[in-house]
Amino acid sequence: MFDRQLQNRRQMLQTSAVGFGGLALNALLGGEAQAATKVEGPQAAKLPMLAARAKRIVFLFMKGGPSHVDTFDPKPLLTRDHGKPLPFDLPRVTFAKQGNLLKSPWKFKRFGESGLPVSELFPHVAQCVDDLCILRSVHGTNPAHGGALLKLHTGTDQFVRPSMGSWVVYGLGTENQNLPAFVTICPTLAHGGVNNWGSAFLPAYCQGTPIGNASLAASQATVKHIRNSRLSEDQQRRQLEFIGSLNQHHMESAGRNQALEGRLNSFELAFRMQATMPEVQDLSTESESTQRLYGIDDAVTEDFGRQCLLARRFLERDVRFVQVTHSDSEVQWDQHSNLYHGHTKNAAEVDKPIAGLLTDLKARGLLEDTLVLWGGEFGRTPTAQGNNGRDHNPHGFTMWMAGAGVKGGYAYGATDDYGYYSTVDRMHIHDLHATMLYLLGLNHERLTFQYAGRDFRLTDVAGNVAHDILV
Repeated sequence: MFDRQLQNRRQMLQTSAVGFGGLALNALLGGEAQAATKVEGPQAAKLPMLAARAKRIVFLFMKGGPSHVDTFDPKPLLTRDHGKPLPFDLPRVTFAKQGNLLKSPWKFKRFGESGLPVSELFPHVAQCVDDLCILRSVHGTNPAHGGALLKLHTGTDQFVRPSMGSWVVYGLGTENQNLPAFVTICPTLAHGGVNNWGSAFLPAYCQGTPIGNASLAASQATVKHIRNSRLSEDQQRRQLEFIGSLNQHHMESAGRNQALEGRLNSFELAFRMQATMPEVQDLSTESESTQRLYGIDDAVTEDFGRQCLLARRFLERDVRFVQVTHSDSEVQWDQHSNLYHGHTKNAAEVDKPIAGLLTDLKARGLLEDTLVLWGGEFGRTPTAQGNNGRDHNPHGFTMWMAGAGVKGGYAYGATDDYGYYSTVDRMHIHDLHATMLYLLGLNHERLTFQYAGRDFRLTDVAGNVAHDILV
């Protein structure tokens, strides 16, 4: 009955408050505007606040805490003083009992024109060292996995807050109407779980979309229910029209409802994703040489290689924020014992795929405006746990960036002579976030959202941009 009262249903849907027109419903209602790709409405691409160096970001997350003194931060004195007591005080709070100094089982060698040292754990990434900006002075506040993961992903270890990917989407919007703006591939469900990619009080369209989870093989990681087995495309289209008309009636009588708009926008996106997402996830269209580049032809590297190649396919389709997680229930990077076995296994699984991603992005011209971020929630202690492990260390550790706007072949900051504390050009997690946002053209102090009577931001009331790492 309500439908008959509309003079022009199509016109109404295109201009309704939920943004059907802004999300290109024309393409859904008959195909006459299928060439249109511009996204409108609240999730539309926004102009950056500053001169942006990056358009998108990919975060390669190593869950569990890789050891900086065994990977990208060599410490000769640690080798010299192996077995001796740490010559200064431990932090006030430690995660576990620690013993004497433990030298790295791996040797470091200088690579590239920059001559930066890289551990023999990463022979492939070492070939890309002239593209890396190695951040050796990162530090946080929480020695536990759960708090540290939340701090890294959301800027806080105490409350439920929007994730950094959600803040990026809120600040910049999306340039692809058929894919989520924020995708996380095989994320861990532990230590914060969905909060690590959630939007909290930000609009629903800022929420990350998980592709599988860490307990699934990457080959099995798909978007659930991507195909509707009960309704045809035409039936789904009519269903969306009907929902839109009901919603318009509700808006006219009750006013705008952000939660309702978010749900309806997600329905629209899900409809469009049915045609787009399977194509993105079909890696068989990639050449054999490309698949070899990512290590998909090797059982050791196949899983993470698939994730990295899928990440590139999302990035080249203008997905704004992509996260790739290396995690498994057996080892992760959390070597409280058996450091040699665990780090050897983990590095072997990710080294070639990461180098393949960097090489591929560079060859396609995508590295120029894509920021690559690598790291875990903290590092490891230079002191031993037991006789062959390392404890959690949030007080000084290494991450690295590559690509848009950062100096390649450059090491920033330093830890002390043994690698326990960040000492030179210290970079707190808030500083890391501020710098990341700056590269994307966002001022971290102005990227705010008012909720519960106050303005919130990713960096809370702190954060400084590390201008010295910028080109």
